Amino acid sequence: MHNLTVENIIEISNGKLIVGNKKDECQNFSKDTRSLIKGDTYIGIKGENFDGNSLWENALENGAKTVIVQGVNFDDVNLEKWIKEEKNIILVEDTRKTLQDMAMYKRNLYGKDFPLIAVTGSVGKTSTKDMISSVLSQKFKTLKTEGNHNNDIGLPFTILKLRDEEVAVIEMGMNHFGEIRLLTSIAKPTISVITNIGTSHIGNLGSRENILKAKLEILEGMEEPKIVINEDNDLLNKWHKENISGIDIHTYGIEEKAEVMAKNIELKEDCSVFDCVIGNESISIKVPVSGIHFVYNAICAATVGKLMGLSSEEIKKGIESFSLTKKRMDITDLKNGVKVINDSYNASFESMQASLKSLSEYKNKRKIAVLGDMFELGEYTEELHRKVCREVVKNNIDVLICCGESAKYIVDEAKTLGFDCNNLYYFKDKDDVLKFLVDNSKKDDVILFKASNGMKFFEIANSFIGYNLV
Repeated sequence: MHNLTVENIIEISNGKLIVGNKKDECQNFSKDTRSLIKGDTYIGIKGENFDGNSLWENALENGAKTVIVQGVNFDDVNLEKWIKEEKNIILVEDTRKTLQDMAMYKRNLYGKDFPLIAVTGSVGKTSTKDMISSVLSQKFKTLKTEGNHNNDIGLPFTILKLRDEEVAVIEMGMNHFGEIRLLTSIAKPTISVITNIGTSHIGNLGSRENILKAKLEILEGMEEPKIVINEDNDLLNKWHKENISGIDIHTYGIEEKAEVMAKNIELKEDCSVFDCVIGNESISIKVPVSGIHFVYNAICAATVGKLMGLSSEEIKKGIESFSLTKKRMDITDLKNGVKVINDSYNASFESMQASLKSLSEYKNKRKIAVLGDMFELGEYTEELHRKVCREVVKNNIDVLICCGESAKYIVDEAKTLGFDCNNLYYFKDKDDVLKFLVDNSKKDDVILFKASNGMKFFEIANSFIGYNLV
């Protein structure tokens, strides 16, 4: 176990110890005064609308042993209480940079050979990370990113959680150039994974080719680049074929020939069954979630598992026992016979496509899609929302309910395509969506909630579940 000391933090940040003991160790780190545990180190983070540095006294009163802050004037502060309680107060120039530098320092303490798997991609990062972690945990003590804490704050906090783990699985997100470059410089992956290149954040980056370029920044933090890619993704496949840089590339897929493949796929309402083919070996696997995208996640995890030396039985057990992060295909069966699929955390065209395909697998049930806006699409906004509607029609969805400014394009396209107007609804307000569902849902309905997180469709899903308790 490698803990940082107060002295380490001062040296890393070129900070100043206001009061305290340089030899004290800092083991657990937090930016939330409400969830502090006695002995924690609190880091004040300044956001757009809130400055956590102003809560340093709160943090100490709530049990923090050490606080790291910026922009606080201690000249007129009575520090006797904190001196008496043997607290540590560290003043730095930039707490966010200090957080990142501490994480980089801690990562280096574990050495370049410490296995760290970094996962990025346009869609499927969190569920793929969860699946890989479930597989690796069959053999190794594993640290993984909690939820989707995958940015320049969440990733460092995850790295700082390292204790006696034998491997880490870290998620990396981005919506602009340079963001993955920063994250990979902190994490220094030994294996990188790119799940796919789609249209998420295309409004910021301009093209899918630029999205690929931004994702490939992940290689810059690697001493010996080793990457796992989805060979069925057109841009990753093209990059693989054109790559002549000597990068160690490993592949998985369903359609294109790859090192690890899924064959004989059977998609069911509540699971997916397939044969995982690795070389000359075939393993029968049951994924505990339905959907072709989870089959991709599974063979990606199998590829990483093989690279990490796991047996076929360990890989099978890890895939079959994995559980999803909440709000990602979170399925709830209600006592009135309705099934709710809450996939409302985020949305891009590709994830909409996958979710609608999963919804279509429910046979002999009324399939209802509650769809909202997809964000950060720029000039592609209308085109991609209209494409979502084509997926609705293609998958024979029975009832389409939309809410959101851009979702109007979905409704308009539905009318153009001749979707049954008696089963097509648009609401300006989420409360109206909820009321409609409460009044009109019936036994054996399957209701999918899907939109970008900012639409807060999870509020509709949770309220609807509340009206019809499990």
